[in-house]
Amino acid sequence: MALTVSILRLFVCILAFPMFLLNFLGLWNQICKKWFPYFMLRCSVMYNQQMASKKRELFSNLQDFVGPSGKLSLLEIGCGTGANFKFYPPGCSVTCSDPNPNFEKFLIKSVAENRHLQFERFVVAAGENMPQVADGSMDVVVCTLVLCSVESQERILQEVRRVLRPVSEGL
Repeated sequence: MALTVSILRLFVCILAFPMFLLNFLGLWNQICKKWFPYFMLRCSVMYNQQMASKKRELFSNLQDFVGPSGKLSLLEIGCGTGANFKFYPPGCSVTCSDPNPNFEKFLIKSVAENRHLQFERFVVAAGENMPQVADGSMDVVVCTLVLCSVESQERILQEVRRVLRPVSEGL
């Protein structure tokens, strides 16, 4: 049994060696940032097919949060390829945030496919630190499949609170 475990460990080390080497040379992060959007594009299509009815249900009440301007301002943290766009209500004003700048070209394609939305801008920033988004400027913040992969969930939730429009006492 010990021999089998040793052989399997050696096999994993051999398979992982190129990643360790690229990381040592400082190239791994750049490669991941460049190729991750392509991977996410493929996965998000399959994921949305599986989750479409649940996403429709979860996003069905977004229109209830329209601010005093009469337009829904939505910030999506960790927007990726824009897979959630088709579930947002018509006329929604969308600002997107992602730390990976390589998602922008995929977002542009997704915006073209979802003309019912008004795309505001793409902010290259981690969810924990988004100074480009003004205090109290958003009616809704969406982050799907994000909180499990961030450095600080507490810091993201503080940023969400900061950017959300204050709610009137009478509501």
